[in-house]
Amino acid sequence: MANIASTTASAGTDVTARALREAVFAGLISLGLFVLFVGLKSDQNIRNELILNERWGLLAIFVIVAAVGRFLMVAYVQPAMARRKAAKAEADDAVKEETFFSRNFSKLAIAFLLIYPPLVVAIFGVQGSLKWVDNFGIQILIYVMLAWGLNIVVGLAGLLDLGYVAFYAVGAYSYALLSTYFGLSFWVLLPVAGILAAFWGMILGFPVLRLRGDYLAIVTLAFGEIIRLVLINWTEVTKGTFGVSGIAKATLFGIKFDASKDGFAAMMGLPMSSAYYKIFLFYLILALALLTAYVTIRLRRMPIGRAWEALREDEIACRSLGINTVTTKLTAFATGAMFGGIAGSFFAVRQGFVSPESFVFLESAVILAIVVLGGMGSLTGIAVAAAVMIGGTEILRELSFLKMVFGPDFTPELYRMLIFGLAMVVVMVWKPRGFVGSREPTAFLHERKAVSGSFTKEGHG
Repeated sequence: MANIASTTASAGTDVTARALREAVFAGLISLGLFVLFVGLKSDQNIRNELILNERWGLLAIFVIVAAVGRFLMVAYVQPAMARRKAAKAEADDAVKEETFFSRNFSKLAIAFLLIYPPLVVAIFGVQGSLKWVDNFGIQILIYVMLAWGLNIVVGLAGLLDLGYVAFYAVGAYSYALLSTYFGLSFWVLLPVAGILAAFWGMILGFPVLRLRGDYLAIVTLAFGEIIRLVLINWTEVTKGTFGVSGIAKATLFGIKFDASKDGFAAMMGLPMSSAYYKIFLFYLILALALLTAYVTIRLRRMPIGRAWEALREDEIACRSLGINTVTTKLTAFATGAMFGGIAGSFFAVRQGFVSPESFVFLESAVILAIVVLGGMGSLTGIAVAAAVMIGGTEILRELSFLKMVFGPDFTPELYRMLIFGLAMVVVMVWKPRGFVGSREPTAFLHERKAVSGSFTKEGHG
């Protein structure tokens, strides 16, 4: 017993010593990385001369956070994760029993979303709810729908698409141009935008039928940039960088959300407010997102969905089974693009203005990151990842108290990409297969069981 105790104590001492060493190294590395970016700030005086302002206190905060974080990671987090992994290996349990909350999570989430607008109206008032419905509700649901559309291409079919924002742009400009030049309504152009985006998805699919992996990613990235450059340079139609403004709003059974006597507020006897239109758009994008999820689930259980999953796992084995990989890839591209186009038309309605700056490569990267972090193939995990990532960046705008820590010139939202990247690294270390790392098979015998992430590559739907 004494030997065991001494061995445990020596092991604990070794871990602490290693944690201290790595904490010092992390502090030195962060000092070298941030000394020019954080410690020194260039500015101009009243004579337009370049001067350097020293911010050693802020630099010290960055170094201390890096050192302390590394110490805690090595001394406590990594040993705890190792013990947890060893305990799971000893249990050797491939089937995880679901709790009531996990089993009914989707239903509870939908119920919360249905009561979300009335809830924020009751808390913040009609005008005060505008920010919470628009920035935290509609914005997140748009990315949820986009990520679910890309999930068909990446998560189910296994085709890496870095130009998905191109279909988003096609849908947005389809509605913006057709409604502006021909006066067509939103409800007519909503499916038209999806069909046009699906058509362009097939056009992209034909040249990449023989490509996979990195080559496929490069071609799809080029396709996204081609669409953006066309929107910039085809000024006669798209108005170039000036964009298309004055886009018609959506109506509710012909009822407009304006200040006229036939408007929604006047008909309902309510005071005029733009919040009613935002609440209407919230329920509209919620319905479109749920439609995307329903179609994805139904398609996944059909032969085409099984073909997508077979293509994702092994294309050669897929061909040996007699599956036509050409039509399988084209249907994946077209279906995913269709939902991207529908989301784009909604984006144009919500903004009332579209320009090429809204459809840069960064948007494709964010959508792809949501799919990967949520768990490729998992609708629930992707929705959670979108809420965390998009909602988290919006919350940064509200953290004005950080100015008391970092100074009055500190702007939290400017650091959103830094925090975004840090969050991606943490999630990939903590949950390498995404938030949802288990999967329920689409085909099962007698009983449906959620298979552990240790035995699968993708998440469950």
